[in-house]
Amino acid sequence: MDTRPAEHATPTQSDPAIHWLSISAAIAAISAVGIALGLGLPLLSVVLQNAGISATMIGLNSAMAGIASIAIAPFCTGLAQRFGVADTMLVAIAVAAVSAMGFFWAPDFWIWFPLRVSFHGAITVLFILSEFWINAAAPPARRGFILGIYATVLSLGFATGPLLFSILGSEGALPFVVGTAIIVAAAIPIFMARRESPVIANRPSGPFLKFVIMVPTATAAVFVFGAVESGGFSLFPIYSSRIGFSEADGALLLTMIGLGNVLFQIPLGLVSDRVRDRRILLFICAAVGLLGCLLLPILASNWWLLATVLFVWGAVVAGLYTVGLAHLGSKLVDGDLASANAAFVFSYAIGMLIGPQMIGLAMDVMGSNGFAYSLAGFFLLYVGLAISRIIFRPATA
Repeated sequence: MDTRPAEHATPTQSDPAIHWLSISAAIAAISAVGIALGLGLPLLSVVLQNAGISATMIGLNSAMAGIASIAIAPFCTGLAQRFGVADTMLVAIAVAAVSAMGFFWAPDFWIWFPLRVSFHGAITVLFILSEFWINAAAPPARRGFILGIYATVLSLGFATGPLLFSILGSEGALPFVVGTAIIVAAAIPIFMARRESPVIANRPSGPFLKFVIMVPTATAAVFVFGAVESGGFSLFPIYSSRIGFSEADGALLLTMIGLGNVLFQIPLGLVSDRVRDRRILLFICAAVGLLGCLLLPILASNWWLLATVLFVWGAVVAGLYTVGLAHLGSKLVDGDLASANAAFVFSYAIGMLIGPQMIGLAMDVMGSNGFAYSLAGFFLLYVGLAISRIIFRPATA
């Protein structure tokens, strides 16, 4: 829990060496999956739209991704303990690859619903176990740095996917074959480093939901990030058009957020390795997020100022995920860490489900400014939680 002794983050000569083969395998595998997701998500929506499926049904089918993530997360630790981390990940890759091609082969739309469940359930297993692998293999004094590398490479993977989509298009089998091949390629580094994958020797010390609240500063951080990322990115094009920007200018503003995200995850990870209490850094990330949201209505008429704020905002807010994951890894080990990583992704998925609904409702009720104020509400709640944890659960030396 948060009351355990604080991790001394300053590297020393006695710190264990970084096992780059093991860590690189997990990062490479999940980054390949990120590329496939970046390609697949817009591809599936466009294919359904071209087939005449309504936006409501496309949204309902897409929502199965969050439901699948929430449903599978509690079982990941048990599967990995029974079958091994690497072997479970390899099976998940096989399920994801077959499901990816299944979207192309499926003769009827209703089959896409179980395919969404199997595809995103397998992807969730890969995310949970890869993050557990990285957290378990990272030396404590370099954990933030390594997770910063992970977040950066994963962000680049997500950015590469849409670029591939723009090249491949949505016609025929080729984009599905390419996406499936990328997923299958993720198995190569895992297979090569399977002997270095972490072993879960002990069962978790309690039921799954215990880990959602055991390190609340971490799980609440990723909940807020999931809500802000999913809702913010989904509805930002609508917000930007309502405040008078063209579609192209709105897309460039989103690019500024993504650019800040990519460039600052390693620096944030390095900073988190130097601070005594990562909760303070998480509080700062949320406070910057809150300030940025409150500035949006003020700067809405000036594209350049807005772009500058969003660049910094995207850079710092993404630290809620990176630093939150590092904070989680500093508190738990073995089966507890595996279950906590599952709870981390579970909390992220809950945020992804709630965020778009709350932000969309706020925009309907309050107009365009409802976008900024609803985002600010998420950050304000987290700032309150972080302050209370820092004050009432101080880290000990």
